[in-house]
Amino acid sequence: MMSLPFYQKLHEHYDRSYRNKDLHTTMSQYQQEKKRSAIYTHGSTAYSSRSSAAHRQKSEAFSQVSATSYQQQASQASESALSSAVSRKTASAYDYGYSHGLTDSSLMLEDYSSKLSPQTKRAKKSLLSGEKKETLPSDYMVPIFSGRQVHVSGITDTEEERIKEAAAYIARRNLLTREEGVTAAKQSTVSQESRSMLRQEEGFEKSRKVAIREKAEHLSLKKTLEETEACHKKLNEDNLLHAPEFVIEPRSHTVWEKGHVKLHCSVAGWPEPRLTWYKNQVPINVHANPGKYIIESRYGIHTLEINACDFEDTAQYRASAMNAKGELSAYASVVVKRYKGEFDETFFRAGASTLPPIFAVTPYGYASKFEIHFDDKFDVSFGREGETMSLGCRVVITPEIKHFQPEIQWYRNGAPVSPSKWVQTHWSGDRATLTFSHLNKEDEGLYKIRVRMGDYYEQHSAYVFVRDADAEIEGAPASPLDVVSLDANKDYITISWKQPAVDGGSPILGYFIDKCEVGTDSWSQCNDTPVKFARFPVTGLIEGRSYIFRVRAVNKTGIGLPSRVSEPVAALDPAEKARLKSRPSAPWTGQIIVTEEEPTEGIVPGPPTDLSVIEATQSYVVLSWKPPRQRGHEGILYFVEKCDAGTENWQQVNTELPVKSPRFALFDLAEGKSYRFRVRCSNSAGVGEPSEATEVTTVEDKLDIPKPPSTIIPCRNTDTSVVVTWEESKDAKELVGYYIESSIVGSGKWEPCNNNPVKGMRFTCHGLTTGQSYIFRVKAVNAAGVSEYSQDSEAIEVKAAIAAPSPPYDITCLESFRDSMVLGWKQPDKTGGAEITGYYVNYREVIDGVPGRWREANIKAVSDEAYKISNLKENMVYQFQVAAMNIAGLGAPSAVSASFKCEEWTIAVPGPPHSLKYSEVRKTSLVLQWKPPIHSGRTPVTGYFVDVKEASAKEDQWRGLNEAALKNTYLKVQGLKEGVSYVFRARAVNQAGVGKPSDLAGPVVAETRPGTKEVVVNVDDDGVISLNFECDQMAPNSEFVWSKDYVPTEESPRLEVESKGNKTKMTFKDLGMEDLGIYSCDVTDTDGIASSYLIDEEELKRLLALSQEHKFPTVPVKSELAVEILEKGQVRFWMQAEKLSGNAKVNYVFNDKEIFEGPKYKMHIDQSTGIIEMFMEKLQYEDEGTYTFQIQDGRATGHSTLVLIGDVYKKLQKEAELQRQEWIRKQGPHFTEYLSWEVTGECNVLLKCKVANIKKETLIVWYKDEREISVDEKHDFKDGICTLLITEFSKKDAGIYEVILKDDRGKDKSRVKLVDEAFEELMTEVCKTIALSATDLKVQSTAEGIRLYSFVTYYVHDLKVNWSHNGTAIKYTDRVKSGVTTKQIWLQINEPTPNDKGKYVMELFDGKTGHQKTLDLSGEVYKEAFDEFQRLKQAAIAEKNRARIVGGLPDVVTVQEGKVLNLTCTVWGDPTPEVSWLRNEKLLSSDEHCNLRFEAGKTAYFTISGVRTSDSGKYGLVVKNSYGSEISDFTVSVFIPEEEPAKGDKKAK
Repeated sequence: MMSLPFYQKLHEHYDRSYRNKDLHTTMSQYQQEKKRSAIYTHGSTAYSSRSSAAHRQKSEAFSQVSATSYQQQASQASESALSSAVSRKTASAYDYGYSHGLTDSSLMLEDYSSKLSPQTKRAKKSLLSGEKKETLPSDYMVPIFSGRQVHVSGITDTEEERIKEAAAYIARRNLLTREEGVTAAKQSTVSQESRSMLRQEEGFEKSRKVAIREKAEHLSLKKTLEETEACHKKLNEDNLLHAPEFVIEPRSHTVWEKGHVKLHCSVAGWPEPRLTWYKNQVPINVHANPGKYIIESRYGIHTLEINACDFEDTAQYRASAMNAKGELSAYASVVVKRYKGEFDETFFRAGASTLPPIFAVTPYGYASKFEIHFDDKFDVSFGREGETMSLGCRVVITPEIKHFQPEIQWYRNGAPVSPSKWVQTHWSGDRATLTFSHLNKEDEGLYKIRVRMGDYYEQHSAYVFVRDADAEIEGAPASPLDVVSLDANKDYITISWKQPAVDGGSPILGYFIDKCEVGTDSWSQCNDTPVKFARFPVTGLIEGRSYIFRVRAVNKTGIGLPSRVSEPVAALDPAEKARLKSRPSAPWTGQIIVTEEEPTEGIVPGPPTDLSVIEATQSYVVLSWKPPRQRGHEGILYFVEKCDAGTENWQQVNTELPVKSPRFALFDLAEGKSYRFRVRCSNSAGVGEPSEATEVTTVEDKLDIPKPPSTIIPCRNTDTSVVVTWEESKDAKELVGYYIESSIVGSGKWEPCNNNPVKGMRFTCHGLTTGQSYIFRVKAVNAAGVSEYSQDSEAIEVKAAIAAPSPPYDITCLESFRDSMVLGWKQPDKTGGAEITGYYVNYREVIDGVPGRWREANIKAVSDEAYKISNLKENMVYQFQVAAMNIAGLGAPSAVSASFKCEEWTIAVPGPPHSLKYSEVRKTSLVLQWKPPIHSGRTPVTGYFVDVKEASAKEDQWRGLNEAALKNTYLKVQGLKEGVSYVFRARAVNQAGVGKPSDLAGPVVAETRPGTKEVVVNVDDDGVISLNFECDQMAPNSEFVWSKDYVPTEESPRLEVESKGNKTKMTFKDLGMEDLGIYSCDVTDTDGIASSYLIDEEELKRLLALSQEHKFPTVPVKSELAVEILEKGQVRFWMQAEKLSGNAKVNYVFNDKEIFEGPKYKMHIDQSTGIIEMFMEKLQYEDEGTYTFQIQDGRATGHSTLVLIGDVYKKLQKEAELQRQEWIRKQGPHFTEYLSWEVTGECNVLLKCKVANIKKETLIVWYKDEREISVDEKHDFKDGICTLLITEFSKKDAGIYEVILKDDRGKDKSRVKLVDEAFEELMTEVCKTIALSATDLKVQSTAEGIRLYSFVTYYVHDLKVNWSHNGTAIKYTDRVKSGVTTKQIWLQINEPTPNDKGKYVMELFDGKTGHQKTLDLSGEVYKEAFDEFQRLKQAAIAEKNRARIVGGLPDVVTVQEGKVLNLTCTVWGDPTPEVSWLRNEKLLSSDEHCNLRFEAGKTAYFTISGVRTSDSGKYGLVVKNSYGSEISDFTVSVFIPEEEPAKGDKKAK
C-alpha cells in the first residue's frame, strides 16, 4: 500500500475532513488541465540526459510551439485567468523551481483562477518569504510546501532530502516504463519562458485587500502547521523507522568485451539508506581505476556504470543498502562475452544483434558446464535452546573462473534464510557457513544450501533439531514458539503463537503473555488468568508506541521458560501505519492545493456499518466494523455496547476509554453465555445512533481442537533414523502442524522427535539408537490446542535400509584339475544390510591375451566362498568374476581376477588353507581361524602351521607360532606387542610335507579397542547358567554367531541362544562334562569383534555349585546377629541382610519361644538397608538365653542366632549398667576427656581434661595426694578445657592428681597417677623433650683446656649424658671430665693434645631413645681452640705467680702519739717479689724511727717507734716481680691523748 507524499504527511487535514467537495472539484479540474497542458514535465535532468538526439530535436520544436501558445493565452483577459494560464504558471513555476534546485523554501506560485479555485470568505493559507513574495503575481496564490519537513520519525533534516524523495518517484517511473524524458533544451526553453512571464507580472501592484488576505492566510496556516507538528511529536518515532527495501533491484546483464553496462536500483527506507556497490563481495573503489567505474545517486536512483568491460569484469555485483534499522542486499551478475577468433571490433559497438551467429560462447566464458561438489558437508545436527551452532560445507566448483563467485543461498523448510540477530551467513571463497548465535526452537527445520553458478546449481540439505532448554522448575512445560503479531490497532495488538511439544508431564493449563515497550527492559504480564487459545488480543497499549511480546506456558507444576521475543510492532491504526511507511503515491507536480471552508455546525456521526464478530473464544470476543459514511470534519470515537441474548438491556462496555479504531476486543464475558453487540459513534456534536446488532454470539471457542491423526506407519531409513508417515486429522481447521514422539519398546518413556510442528504427513525421526525397537505416535496442533495422541505405531527395529552387497575380492585358485578349477574369494566388505545368500561366478577364456565373452559358471547360488567350476578346457587360460547376492538383489561383480591356467596339479603336499580371519583382537592376543585346503595332496591333511610377522617386516622375518602341527583350524595367538601391526598365514601339512602358505590375514593392530566387552557368565535366580555378550559397535545388519571350539552351535540340542538389540545370551539346558570347551561369540559385519569364554572342569564345578545355591536361595546376610549397648544403657540386637524386599518378614525367637513387640521389646525392619533390630530397655536376670532372628523373603529364608549365657551375659549386663550410669553422670557437669598429661615445648608438664555441661556456678578443685592445690587463676572453661601446669617437673612432683567438678546438679571427678611406672613414663617424655631442646655443641677454651658444651631448657638427673670420641666412649679422668652446671652440659678436656682431635658425640638418653649432638674438633676448630687455651693458660700462670699482697694491712690505722705502730703483711710471688714502702707516694727508707723488714720472702714488717704526729699520712706497700706488681695503701692517723676526752665530751653533748 502506497502512502501519501511527504508534503501531505505534514498536513493530516489534506486527507481527512478538509477534502471537501470544493477541494475535490478543484483537484478534478487540476487533473484535466494537467492533461491538456503541453509543458507539464515530470522528469529529472539525469533522465533527460539519456535521451537520443532525435528526441532532443523533437522536444525543442515542441517547446517553441508551447511557448507561442503561452504568449497567446497571456494576451487574453487577465481578470479571469483560464485553465491554460494556470497551466502556464504552473509549468513556469515548476521549471523555475527545478532550475534552482528547488531549495528555496519560500517559492510561491500564483493560484488558479477563480473558476478553478473560488475564493472563500476566509483567505487561503500560504507561506511567503520576503524576497520572492514581492516578485510573484499579486493575484490568487497557492503555496508550495517546501519548507523544513516535520516527519514523525525525525530523520530527514533538509529540504534537499525531501525533494529527492518526491522527485525519485518520477525518475523511477520513467526508468521502468522506458518513457522518453523531457530534454534539457526543452527545460531550458520552458524555464526561460517561465522566468520571463514572472518578471512581466512583478510590476503588478497588490491591493491592500489582497495583502491583508494573504497575511491572514499565512498566520492561519502557520498555526495549523504548529498544531500538526505538536501532534506528531507525541507519536513514537521508533515505530516509523523501517529497514531498507529495494523498490527496483539491479538486473543481470550480458555484454560483449570492450562494451559498457549500467546497473540501476532504487531503495526506500527511513532514515534514507546509504548504498554501497560490491564486486564479488569486495567494495568497488572508483579512485583505484579512474574512468572504469562511475557511481551516481540522484533522486533515489542509484547507478553503477562499468566502462570498457573485459573478461575480468565477469562477476557478481551487489548493491548493499544500510540504515539504522538494518541492511539489505540485491545481486546482479555481469557476464562479459569474448570472441575466440579475430573479428572486427565495430561489431561490439554496433551491438550484439550485428554479431554473426557463429559466436556461440557460454555466459561464463568458454566453460560449457559447471560441476559443483560439496565436501565436509554438514549432517543432521542436534542443538539445545540457547546454544550456538554452525552449519557449513566446502564448495568445489570446476572449472574455476577467476573473480567470479557463486551465488549461495540458504533455505529453511523451503523458505530463504535472511541474516538476522539470530542467524548469520558467511562465504569465505570456498566454504559456506550458516551460524546460529542463539538457537531457538523456531530455528528447527530442514536446512538446504543451494550453490548456483550460472544455469547450474547443486544443493545439499540436512535436518536441524533444537531440543528444549532445561526447565528452571522440574516438570514445568517447555517454551512456546513463533510468537507473531496478527493484527495491530491503536487499542490492541493480537498475538499468536505455537504450542510447545513438551508439556512437562501434565497438561498445559494455559499461557501468559508478556509485553515490553521497545527501548525499555521492563516486562509486564498482559493477562491475569492463563488463556488456552493460542491467540490473544493485548490491550492497554499507548498509541504510537512499539512493543515486543513473549509467551509462557503453565501447568500444575509451574510456569515454563518464556518464548523467543516477537518482532517489534507499533500500536497504530493500520491505515496510519501504511500511510507513514509507504512510498510516494503520485508524481510530484510542484504544487499543493489547499482549500479551507468556513467552520460549519457540527454533524452528529451516523451509525457504523458491517459490524461483525471476527473471532470468538472462551476468553474474549473481537468485533470489527466500518466507519460511518456521515462523520463530519472531525475525528470520531466509538462506544461498544452488549446485551444478553433474548433481551434488550444494552450495557456500554468501554465506559472509561473510548475506542479510536474500528476494532475492539471484549474480555470479562461469561463463558458459555450468549450475547449481542452494537457500536455507536461520537464526536463533539454528540453520540450517533447505534449500528445494527450482531447475531447472537456464544462465548466459546469457535475453533475445535483437531482430532488425532491415524494410520501411523514407520519405515526403515538409516541405522539411526526412521521415516514416519500418517494420515491427516479429519475435519481439522487452521492446522498448524504435527508433533511426533518416539519411545523404546517397553520403556514407557516418550521423547519428542521435533520441537517445531511439521506441516506434511511424513517426517524423518533422527537420533535413534541402532538396534533398538521403537514405537511412534503423532498429535495435531492448531490455535485451539493440541489433539489427543494417535494410536501407537507398530514396533520397528532401527536398521539401515537394505541394499545390494559390494563386490567380493581377492579371487584365487585353490585347486586345479584337467577340466575343472576350484576358486576361492573373500566376502564383500559391505553386505548391504542383509545376510549374503549366495554368489554367482562368471568365467571367460583368454586366448593370446585377448579375453572372450563372459559365461555363467553356476545357475544356483553358491553359499560358500569357494566353488568348483567344471567342464573347462585343459591348458586353457581363464579369468573369473564373482558377484554376491542378498535379499535386496545381486551386487556388482568383482574386479576381473588374474589369469589362471586349467591344468592338473600333481603336487603331493596339500594346497593352502583359505578363508583366514582373525577375531577377539586384544592388546596382547587374538584368535586366528581358517578353513582346510581344497586340495589335500596325496594323503589327508594331518595338521597346520601358523606363521606371523610384523606388517612392515621383510619376507625373511616370518616366524612360526607352533612347533607341533595343530589339529584344530584355530589358534589363539599370545604374546603380541601392543600397538604393533601383524600379518598371519597358515600352511597345511600331510605325510608328503608342508604345503604352500595361505593368503595373508591382516594387517591387524594388537590393541584393545575402547568399549571392548567380554563374554560374561551368569546364573539367574532359578539356577539357569548362561553366557552373555554385549556389543556397542554393531553395524546395522550385524548378527551374533555363537560357536563351541569355533564351530557354530546353531542346532545344538544342549544350548539355546537368544539375541535382542546389541545383546545376546546363550543358555545351557543341562550343563555337564560334555559341555566343556571354548565358547565364542562373533559379531558379523564388524572388524573382528568377538569374545570367548573357557569352561573347564574347575569352572564347571563352580557354576554347578552356584546354580544349586540359586535354586534353593537363602537370604544373604551381610552382618550376623549382634548386640550393642546404647547411650542410655539400652540393649540393641541387630543384624543386616544383603537386601530385603517389601514383603520380607522376621520372627523373633528367645529360648525357642517367639516374642512379640510390647513394653519390653521394640522391633523394627528397614527393607531399604536390610537392617533388622530389636531393642530392650534393661537386661534382667531372666533375659539370659539364646536369641534368634528368622527371615522369610519370598522363597528365600535365613536366620541368625546369638547366645548370651554365663560370663558373656554377665559382662553384657554389667556394661549396660555402666553405660546407664555413664548417661546419668553426663546429666550434670562431667568430663568428656579424663585427666591426662602432656609435656610442653618448655619441658613443663601440663595436666588437662575436657569438660562439658558447665555453667557459671560449676566449681573445679585440684588435689595432689588428697591435698588441695591452690590455683591462683580461676578457670574460665574456655573451649571446655581445664589445665594445671607443673614447671620443671621432677621426682618431688610425683604423686596422684585428682580434679573434681561439682555444682547443684552433681559432681564428677577424674584422677591420674604419676607414680611408679606412670611416673617413669612421664619422666621419659620429659627427658625426651629436654633432650630435644639441647643446642648444638659449641667449643669454649679455658686456662685448663678445652670445654665442649650444650644448653638445655633445664636438667634433671633422669636424663643420662654420655660422651664419645671417634666412636669410643670417653673414660673420665682428672684430665677429661664431664658435668652439668645449671642448664649447661659440658665436657672438659684439660691440657689437650693432638690425640684429642676428632669427632665428639654427646648422647642424651631419655630412658628409651638416645638423642645425639656431634662436633668435629679438628682442623681450624681445634687450632683456634688450642691457641685460645694456650693464651688463657699463660694468662693464668702470670696471674698465679705475679707478686701480690695476700693480707695483713688495714685500710686505716689510728695510733696514739708516742706509741709503737707494728704492721705485718704477707706477700706472695714466684719468683720472690721485691718489697718497697711508700709514704705520701714517695719511697720510704728504713731507719731507726721507721723499721722496714722483709723476711723469708713472705712476710713484710712495718714498725714505727714513738709515733709522732708527723707520722700521719698515706702509706703504701709495693710488691713486684717479673709477672707483675701490686700496691696496697693504708692511712696512718696519729692523735694526741689529751684531745681524746675533748672528743668524748663533744660526743656526749
